[in-house]
Amino acid sequence: MPVNLHHRDFLKEIDFSKKELQYLLDLARDLKRAKYAGTEVPRMRGKNVALIFEKTSTRTRCAFEVGAYDQGARITYLDPQSSQMGHKESTADTARVLSRFYDAIEFRGKAQSMVEELAQCSDVPVYNGLTDEWHPTQMLADFLTMLENGRGRPVEETSYAYLGDARSNMGNSLLVMGAIMGADVRIASPKHLWPSAEVQGVARTRAAESGARVTLTEDADEALAGVQFVHTDVWVSMGEPKEVWTERVNLLAPYQVNAEALKRTGNPDAKFMHCLPAFHDTNTVVGKDIAEKTGMTNGLEVTGDVFESAANIAFDQAENRLHTIKAIMVATIGDV
Repeated sequence: MPVNLHHRDFLKEIDFSKKELQYLLDLARDLKRAKYAGTEVPRMRGKNVALIFEKTSTRTRCAFEVGAYDQGARITYLDPQSSQMGHKESTADTARVLSRFYDAIEFRGKAQSMVEELAQCSDVPVYNGLTDEWHPTQMLADFLTMLENGRGRPVEETSYAYLGDARSNMGNSLLVMGAIMGADVRIASPKHLWPSAEVQGVARTRAAESGARVTLTEDADEALAGVQFVHTDVWVSMGEPKEVWTERVNLLAPYQVNAEALKRTGNPDAKFMHCLPAFHDTNTVVGKDIAEKTGMTNGLEVTGDVFESAANIAFDQAENRLHTIKAIMVATIGDV
């Protein structure tokens, strides 16, 4: 049966089948090729998309804006000061108003419940640009990047490890997306920082359907052995108090992605991946503050030498946010 995602919300990976997610990856690949070839055909002329940002972003905002412009659509960006949602107007009422003006609504913020409520009360597709629980647009970019750098291997032969704080949107999404797609996915972190039992249960159920291999371990070596890709994310999230920095660094130091960690994969072609921004040097205000407080001057979750090496494909990931987000919009509100 052909895949039809027209008018569908894009809220979390578990709402979709492997076939549907593969369709979006294939569409993103085709749109990327067309953009590079100069043959892209706009399929969203006359469409309007609202972007609601409770949390700031570089890649998500730019990807939605450029993707919409490439496809002939228009964008309205609403930052926390530009929207009354949650202040003078409820999430439900905001959804009902905006769906009268727009053909789709994107939300990037804290609570998954907010994007779910937006979708429930909206008459147009709603997209999750990131919440504290899930990061589905990032997953499409990650999987497109791994397929592009996988030497022609299908997704079922893709293996990757995630090192760090896994009780997070990236930990949840990498675990579940890999389970849905049939990949070999490994999560390495202290046990109390694994994804919740509920998320693990969903992942194991979907893995049984797809043939995926799912591993959760406290042993970084077990996770790294033989993988093609090594993922990580920041150890200190936006808004966390400085008091947690030293404790978090001490806890997660064994899971740092450094040159030795890449060697422990046993794979000379292993690639490093990160959703960005990354604390790999002291050239940012936050990076400098963390280094001064913890003494880790050569990066936090990833060292500077790894980040600046040929193994780093994080900027391929960043570019692929554009092509995969464009695919979501084209598939749900475009003329296909």
